[in-house]
Amino acid sequence: MKMLQRAEAKKAVIRYGGLLLGTAILSFGLYNIHSQADITEGGALGLQLLIQHWFGISPSVIGPVVDFMCYLLGWKILGGAFLKNAIVSSISYAFFYSLHEKMGYMLPDLSPHPIFAAVLGGLFVGVGVGLVVRSGGASGGDDALALILNRVTKAKLERCYFITDFVVLMLSLSYIPLGKIACSLLTVSISSYVIGKIYKKEDGGQDQEDSPGIFNSLEAESSEALQKD
Repeated sequence: MKMLQRAEAKKAVIRYGGLLLGTAILSFGLYNIHSQADITEGGALGLQLLIQHWFGISPSVIGPVVDFMCYLLGWKILGGAFLKNAIVSSISYAFFYSLHEKMGYMLPDLSPHPIFAAVLGGLFVGVGVGLVVRSGGASGGDDALALILNRVTKAKLERCYFITDFVVLMLSLSYIPLGKIACSLLTVSISSYVIGKIYKKEDGGQDQEDSPGIFNSLEAESSEALQKD
């Protein structure tokens, strides 16, 4: 019994440790690279940067609000297990982003080198989100939105992700030049690739043809939670 409890405690430490480390890396990259170089992400992350630019509201404030709205819409589909991990991820991300704001920029402004900024930013986002996904969590409201679109339209999940990213990137043309939007598409492609690679290490290297790895994890947790209810 004690061995079982220790094993469960170890799993919890690893899981939540991964969530904390992932959101710390994610917030570091978004603050020090994306916000300085005006290279935006798509989906909910890009929406936060868009709102920050036009309304001056910090992602540490608007992030949890946007995520909560997305989670509320997808609650019935994703289940309580998703909601628990999503709340932890959102609070952790908001805390670390706020901490980075207080500490100030720790990297030089990469605006003169947009392609390098896009590549480096994509790596930070990919590793950060990848660790969160690998730990059974969710990086933000993008996941809920993509799954809702998937269930409603029956489109593939990767296409649903692209739709949310594309819409936000097009809106971001209101303050980011076309050339930098192209760099944003580059950073989104890199981050998606890295996320997939990191998750596959946890999933035994198997390809996920029809959906990103995060949804396999979320749906499994949701099914388990429903069976317990």
